[in-house]
Amino acid sequence: MALLPAGAQISAAAEAAITTTRDQVKSERDEFLRTHRWDEHSATWVPKSGAKPPQTLKSRDEVKAERDAFLSRHRWDNHSASWQPIGGAPREMSTLTREQRRADTERFMTTHQWNEQTQSWVEKKPHPGQ
Repeated sequence: MALLPAGAQISAAAEAAITTTRDQVKSERDEFLRTHRWDEHSATWVPKSGAKPPQTLKSRDEVKAERDAFLSRHRWDNHSASWQPIGGAPREMSTLTREQRRADTERFMTTHQWNEQTQSWVEKKPHPGQ
């Protein structure tokens, strides 16, 4: 159960996440453990040999491509503290310096998160009082 301020509105995805049952979480965990193992060398979870990810799951490359597409069409505006669409053609990401690309990626990661249910990037909502 989640406590929200009176009159608070939440998105359908947030509501779905809140209503996830304990059995669903256990099922997802069991499925993940069945198909992945912990790799001590890289300190990350990796798929087991022969294990295929669910068809609905996007690859890491697809997720990165979506992020890069967003970054090519938007610029961070310090004045409004938000992402603003670029008028005209998308910017060519390959022409940015490593530092510019890293800064944009870090800023994107602080303002967006990957939604497993919708398989898309969603903007993080600011916490009340910020």
